[in-house]
Amino acid sequence: MEKINNIPTEVVDLPSKGLLYPKDSPLAGGTIEMKYMTAKEEDILTNQAYIQKGIVIDKLLQALIVSPIQYKDLLICDKNAVMVAARVLGYGEIYEFEYAGNTEQIDLSKIENKDVDYGPFEKGENSFEFTLPSTNRLITFKMLTHGDESNISREIEGLKKIKKDDSSELSTRMKHVITSIDGQTDIKAIRSFVDTEFLARDARAFRNHLRTFQPDLDLRFYPENGPSGGVDIPIGVGFFWPDAGI
Repeated sequence: MEKINNIPTEVVDLPSKGLLYPKDSPLAGGTIEMKYMTAKEEDILTNQAYIQKGIVIDKLLQALIVSPIQYKDLLICDKNAVMVAARVLGYGEIYEFEYAGNTEQIDLSKIENKDVDYGPFEKGENSFEFTLPSTNRLITFKMLTHGDESNISREIEGLKKIKKDDSSELSTRMKHVITSIDGQTDIKAIRSFVDTEFLARDARAFRNHLRTFQPDLDLRFYPENGPSGGVDIPIGVGFFWPDAGI
C-alpha cells in the first residue's frame, strides 16, 4: 500500500492484462493505481448535474485513478475492474441489494475474471478477426474503450432525437466494434455493411463470440431458484454509496 497526500492507494489488476494497449501506455503493464475514497469523492456521488447527465460514476472513477492515464482510453472490461475496486476501497467488499423481493449479499473481493483464452492477444494490438459463419465474410473488430462507449451513446441519443422510437442500439454498436469487412476499412463501407448486408444469424454469432472472447470481470450472481446462467449484479450510484438511498 502506497500513500499520496496521506491517502492510501492500491494497485488493481486489469482483466485485459494490459495486452490491448499501446506498449508505451501506462496501462500496458496490466495494472492501475487508485486511491481510497474520501469525503470529497462522496460529494461527487451527490452531484445532481452529474447524476442527471449519467456521468456520475465516470466522474467518481476519474477522481480515484492515480495512474497518469487518459480515461477515454480505458477498455470497458478494465473500467469494470476499476469500478468494483472503487466500491471495495470506499465502502468494503460486502454488497447488499434487493433482487426479486429478497435481500442478496455478495463479497465483491471474490469476483473473478471471466475465463477467456488470451492466446490470440498480441501485445500492444487491439485487433482481432472473425469469419462470419453464414456468409464466410472476414471482419476485424476491436474491444471498446470508454471513449468508444461515449461516442456510441451520443450517436444513439442523436438518432432518438430524429426518431423517438429509434431502436438501433445493436447495429450502432456493431458499427463501432467492427473495424474492417473483407479488408475494407472505410467507415462508410462498414456502416453500409451493417445496415444492409449483416445477416441476423451472422450478427448473433458474432455477438456470442464477443461475449466469450473478450476479457472482463464475471459480474454475475446466482440467486436461489434463479436462472442457471446467473443474473447481472445491479450497479448504480447506490452501489458506491449504500446509505445514500439513490
